[in-house]
Amino acid sequence: MISFDNTEIAFRSKNKQDLQRAYLLFKIIGTPVFVKIGKILTPLALQLRLPIKGLIKKTIFKQFCGGETIQDCDPAISSLDAFGIGTILDYSVEGKTKDEDFEQTTQIIIQTIEKSARDARIPFAVFKVTGIGQHHLLERVSEQIRATRKEVVFKPFTSQQNEQIQAIIERIDRICAAAAQYQTRVFIDAEETWIQTAIDQWAFDMMLKYNTSRCIVYNTIQMYRHDRLAYLKAEFERAKKAGIQYGVKLVRGAYMEKERARAQEFGYPSPIQPDKASTDQDYDTALDFLVANKAIFSVCAGTHNEKSSMYLATLLHQEQIDPKDPKFYFAQLLGMSDHISYNLSDAGYQVAKYVPFGPVHEVLPYLLRRADENTSVAGQTSRELGLIIKEKARRKA
Repeated sequence: MISFDNTEIAFRSKNKQDLQRAYLLFKIIGTPVFVKIGKILTPLALQLRLPIKGLIKKTIFKQFCGGETIQDCDPAISSLDAFGIGTILDYSVEGKTKDEDFEQTTQIIIQTIEKSARDARIPFAVFKVTGIGQHHLLERVSEQIRATRKEVVFKPFTSQQNEQIQAIIERIDRICAAAAQYQTRVFIDAEETWIQTAIDQWAFDMMLKYNTSRCIVYNTIQMYRHDRLAYLKAEFERAKKAGIQYGVKLVRGAYMEKERARAQEFGYPSPIQPDKASTDQDYDTALDFLVANKAIFSVCAGTHNEKSSMYLATLLHQEQIDPKDPKFYFAQLLGMSDHISYNLSDAGYQVAKYVPFGPVHEVLPYLLRRADENTSVAGQTSRELGLIIKEKARRKA
């Protein structure tokens, strides 16, 4: 029987110093005013070349990242593997706008795929389309797709825009082709609704090419969107008709405040669920649907939610699905929800941790967003803190 309250298993990889660092970090993250100040002062301090990089590396970076390079991540990979947990190398550099940067990012993602091919401890690769293409072009392509579906006139792209869009598609294809060549599964991360239509279309196009015999390409579905359950069912029908395997990384979502603010600003209905209970219900209903249709779906449940994690584990048991079935994985972020990851792995389920990497100053936006998300998710930080305090007391006793 799995218990997410078992802190001995949850923190068995952490020494006294690791536990104390995590305690202090979650204490700070649990104070919204500190997070707000940090979001302003930290990038400014780096811009002014103040000597804080070492402090960042020893604290928040060490907690949530594997290193600055792929090679730097080896100790984290080994540490996770010692407890049966896989690694998903996540190049977490954001905000680039030049073609040479997009090309460099593409090359690094392919390098993570090549490393995965040599290392069974790395079951998946991952990338964000905004890491390899202009955000505004994704928005325009999404508008075009929606206009075409509604049979509405859409202003054509310029020849330069067409070239840039084709370059994005070519980079996506190169990544997915490498994944197919090395038989490494690859997640295409979800992003904001106003660019997601293009990402969804391209993800399906890649599945048509590379998911004919087994699942290589996974699309990410954010269940805090009220339309995603219907979308998932429609995608199932498309996949069945096309005779392909469909990979799903199922998440709750990461852009809630931004989505609501934009909907209000532009005067359209919010794409976000009315409340958390609706998100939770749709997430678990989606798990039911995915497990029931396992002949077509491969699933990675990317969640820090204990109830959903337990629900999927129970579903697999009820359906007599082997916990080691390669079609079903659980995933959490490095440095978070160890009570879920380590207890699931200890019970025989397949678990992987996202291990972000990249130069400190370039990964900082990712780290600050993680801190912000922890602050905004009710109970997340206090739960982490409570478990760390419980484990410290257990060790002392």
